[in-house]
Amino acid sequence: MLKGLDPLLSPELLFTLRAMGHGDEIAIVDGNYPGVEHARRLIRLDGHHLIPVLNAVLSVLAIDDFVPEAIFRSTVKAERDKLDPVHEEMIDCCARHEPHRQVVPLVGQDFYGRVRAAHALIQTSEPRLYANIILRKGVIYPREGGQAEVDPFVY
Repeated sequence: MLKGLDPLLSPELLFTLRAMGHGDEIAIVDGNYPGVEHARRLIRLDGHHLIPVLNAVLSVLAIDDFVPEAIFRSTVKAERDKLDPVHEEMIDCCARHEPHRQVVPLVGQDFYGRVRAAHALIQTSEPRLYANIILRKGVIYPREGGQAEVDPFVY
């Protein structure tokens, strides 16, 4: 356990998030998603639902603001604009952390293709269908005057 970090952020997940670079993507998927088949790197968070995991990840991950679209969700079959309750919850969670970013729906194979190319995939035990989201990592900007918030060279 660490101060100020959500306990859902396991050592493996923290390592993966820290290892990602600007523009890398990570998918968070439901329990029915074919994670083993689609993941380049699979992180299992069995026993946890998607929204708390999404909230934990967004508590430490900057979202890319160099591109117009950086958060993507799966759709209900080919119905691009249909929102199941889990989609509304995902959108609300993202809005709390990234109020100026939209959650973009991606239909079927467009979503699957993006997951296959993602840096990593987090498999949850979320039972609701189509509860899948992709986040594109952004950057942490230095403070005014060019100094980072934490200077790694000061002991």
